[in-house]
Amino acid sequence: MKDAQPTTIYLKDYRVPDYLVDSTDLHFELQPKATLVKSRLKIRRNPEAGAGLPPLVLDGVELELLSVAIDGKLVPASGYEELPQGLSIPVDAPEFELEIHNRINPEGNTSLEGLYLSNGMYCTQCEAEGFRKITYYPDRPDVMSRFTTTIVAPRQYPVLLSNGNEIARGNTEDGRQFVTWEDPFVKPSYLFALVAGDLQKVEDSYTTASGREVKLQIFTEAKNIGKCDHAMRSLKKAMRWDEEVYGLEYDLDIFMVVAVDHFNMGAMENKGLNIFNSACVLASPETATDSTFQRIESIVGHEYFHNWSGNRVTCRDWFQLSLKEGFTVFRDAEFSADMNSRAVKRIEDVSLLRTVQFAEDAGPMAHPVRPDSYMEISNFYTLTVYEKGAEVVRMVHTLLGGEGFRKGSDLYFERHDGCAVTCEDFIKAMEDANEVDLAQFRRWYSQAGTPVLEVTDAYDAASGNYALTVRQSCPATPEQKEKLPFHVPLALGLLGADGRDLPLDAAGNTQVVLQITEQEQTFNFAGLTEKPLPSLLRGFSAPVKVRYDYNTEQLLFLMRSDTDEFNRWDASQRLAFMALEQLQNDFRNGKSLQLPAELVAAYRSILRSQDLDPALVAEMLALPSEQTLAEQSEKIDAEAIMAARRFARDALASALKEDLRTCYRRLHSDKPYSPSAADIAERSLKNACLSYLCVTEDADALGMAREQFEQATNMTDSAAALGALVNYGEAATAEAALQSFYDRWQQDTQVVELWFGLQSSSAKWGTLDRVRTLMQHPAFEQKNPNKVRAVIGGFANRNFTQFHSADGSGFEFIAEQVIALDKLNPQIAARLVIPITRWKKYRGALGENMRDTLQSVMDSGKLSADLFEVVSKSLI
Repeated sequence: MKDAQPTTIYLKDYRVPDYLVDSTDLHFELQPKATLVKSRLKIRRNPEAGAGLPPLVLDGVELELLSVAIDGKLVPASGYEELPQGLSIPVDAPEFELEIHNRINPEGNTSLEGLYLSNGMYCTQCEAEGFRKITYYPDRPDVMSRFTTTIVAPRQYPVLLSNGNEIARGNTEDGRQFVTWEDPFVKPSYLFALVAGDLQKVEDSYTTASGREVKLQIFTEAKNIGKCDHAMRSLKKAMRWDEEVYGLEYDLDIFMVVAVDHFNMGAMENKGLNIFNSACVLASPETATDSTFQRIESIVGHEYFHNWSGNRVTCRDWFQLSLKEGFTVFRDAEFSADMNSRAVKRIEDVSLLRTVQFAEDAGPMAHPVRPDSYMEISNFYTLTVYEKGAEVVRMVHTLLGGEGFRKGSDLYFERHDGCAVTCEDFIKAMEDANEVDLAQFRRWYSQAGTPVLEVTDAYDAASGNYALTVRQSCPATPEQKEKLPFHVPLALGLLGADGRDLPLDAAGNTQVVLQITEQEQTFNFAGLTEKPLPSLLRGFSAPVKVRYDYNTEQLLFLMRSDTDEFNRWDASQRLAFMALEQLQNDFRNGKSLQLPAELVAAYRSILRSQDLDPALVAEMLALPSEQTLAEQSEKIDAEAIMAARRFARDALASALKEDLRTCYRRLHSDKPYSPSAADIAERSLKNACLSYLCVTEDADALGMAREQFEQATNMTDSAAALGALVNYGEAATAEAALQSFYDRWQQDTQVVELWFGLQSSSAKWGTLDRVRTLMQHPAFEQKNPNKVRAVIGGFANRNFTQFHSADGSGFEFIAEQVIALDKLNPQIAARLVIPITRWKKYRGALGENMRDTLQSVMDSGKLSADLFEVVSKSLI
């Protein structure tokens, strides 16, 4: 445990490392409670750090130091100083070899950072600062070294893996075995990986564009060996895509993936040895939903793409985290869009951004894409760094075009291969390759918050001139009250009365990207014979909020006619927001609630459409979630949000019953399962219809759900039907279905996690008592992050109704769990507390209850640095 009041680290204080490590030789003798780690480092003074020989300071946490030697000579205890979080060693030569022996306890490592045990398997997680829990080392990303790793273990662990290529294997005199791995590429310590266990593997190969054959291996427990095929196909697709789109080939002879049940993150891109959360790599039609298949494809791609955007070129310091993560999220989003529906992928990404990242931007932990400071770096693995960081990269792509962006990325990889660099280096490569100036654009990295674009327009019929005026602003955020204007690419189309895109320039282009760089700008379009309707922010060309006074008729027109599919969906969401906002006002004022006929007609038109992608129809039919409505509110009235959305959902279900039934029957099929984009689209719309039909608790509809549940041949249909029964069926029916589902799948970890989540996130079923009961279930494990996320996280993050109980019991429950988890896994505890950090935005007693609950966490005793930072900043 770190100090209760950790030190704040500032970007402005960055200094180059005093010493560099040319080579790192590691030797592990694995034992559950007492693993011996021997490190031999070839160290030299960094010529960029200045004159003199300051002490060598190494990072180290929770280590038992056994010995220190320099150039083969043992250093007495008086010759070094053990620090609270490291080791300081006086140095008398600019180059030397340092050897350190220490012991660690993998079995007792519940933080899941460093080397730990998961279901009897040794594995590591070293990003961001986990390597310091393995041995003493300059654990920072700008110290890059060539690693050689030898693993010695009893024969009960036949698979021994690390980074790079295997160079030696054998037996020890005492009957154990060893394997030595050598990574020919320099890397920082956060990319180190080790795995040891009794694992099975699926093996394949891939031939690169230059003709090299790469061995591909996926390792997992024997019971899961049949669930690796999709991940293998996804990996090969990603390798081909990266060659075709970026010209980047894989560089080692082998690429390995390991599935691990206990993991704080989704996956980790360790060089040549990716370690994955089992939920993000294992799938079969019987056990995984469509969304899981797509998520696995995306995450496999993401981690593979890191081989260049993160490994070959890495970040200089942790403030630059978005340099690798934002860039790679953009790359994996484009990969997924090419493999599936581009419009739906964009809608899914923007929905997450608007609901969660915009809330982050408006909350107490708001920070720029490149933070200025942090207490605990694990708290900055956020949607701002990842998703907003990806939007920043996407804006560069929009401004430069596909060809210009490729020129910039080619220069970036060529210029910085094998280096640890900054966000400025990335932008500079884009500038130099395209001879453009992006100085103002850099503000996206240094200014927090979500910019707002106020758009007005005017049309002069006499001259045919259409003027569009854009005013930009950005709300104050912690530590940043005033904001300079951003450089915003605003993609625009203008629609005529017949629904066609109007030409916007002499070349006949029907879409332009306006470059918003000032607080107020006006753009003129000449030669128009009618007043157009603007289609603003097409494709969501920037992570901003756009305010334009569309009326109902105009939004209906955009829904029907806009050639930009994202904006068709966005128009449907705006219509729903308008209706739901009015319903909230009426609820607060005691008026009877009524759904606008125009909204019902619009949804009926969408449902009957035969020319739209079914997946897009499903997205357009979905009402904004309670969480999204909360983010859009100036002050959150949880009771009004729940009442308004529940009424709108029920009214739509009743009004559209026959259309929903017709659509469901048209799409219901017994054809063999395929995770193809077309089949996923049909299932998504079919199951959206089933959910709506069951809302009314109609006996026939619930009978359809029960029949689908009993006859389903894939997990997508089974889980959708079970969700409908749990959320809308009678208690006895839901209980029987849940028990039947569990009885069938109780041996499958990932399916049990889905089963937990269906209950904890259900507004009807996921009461606090039920959640507490689930925590007593034999399959629940408090030390397993996936189980915690499914039960406790499902309740706090996805069960708006039960979590926001008026008596504050939901908040008290989270505080209780956070305090307990902080002693086991500080990263998970810090993330679970987020739902109650925005207490200032809530109306009345709920906000006060949240604040009091946060204070109780602060007063509970010594907190980890992770949790202390989040709670202390939230109480300011």
